[in-house]
Amino acid sequence: MAVETKEYRAEAKFQRVSPQKARLVLDLIKGRGVEEALTVAAFTKKRIAPVIHKLLTSAVDNAKYVAGEGGIDLDVDNLYVKTALANDGPRMKRIRPAPMGRAFRYQRRLTHIVLTVAEREAAKGLVTKVEEPTVAPKASKAAKAPKVTKTKAEEPQAAPKATKKKASKKA
Repeated sequence: MAVETKEYRAEAKFQRVSPQKARLVLDLIKGRGVEEALTVAAFTKKRIAPVIHKLLTSAVDNAKYVAGEGGIDLDVDNLYVKTALANDGPRMKRIRPAPMGRAFRYQRRLTHIVLTVAEREAAKGLVTKVEEPTVAPKASKAAKAPKVTKTKAEEPQAAPKATKKKASKKA
């Protein structure tokens, strides 16, 4: 039976950036830990990056609030960005002047950004049981192998240092 993990989300609707440009930043933070994702969003040089940073902070705050209200034990350090979506919003139709008295239409795209954070499942290998080493009975001295010593011929010798003579400049 799989344990169901709770997801916490935050949305930013009607953002004045195209979904394609928003996905550039969202792809950088998707799947990362929350702390690392906040750092990446803070130092990304895109116009939408501060909005995504604020949205990620909001999702973490939502997680803290819902966990506190529901009495759920939540480890904020264990949160990660589960999904990061940039969906199309409505488009604003605009007109640009064109040569010879004509006009060209273009569209300003809006974006709905949805971030979901969840708690990572605890890995099975993180907790290890440490066992006390068992003490073996001491063997007799005759059973021990004799110590092997190296002779001078077997020991590696240091390479002689190369000295450079400075060439004096004669003018």
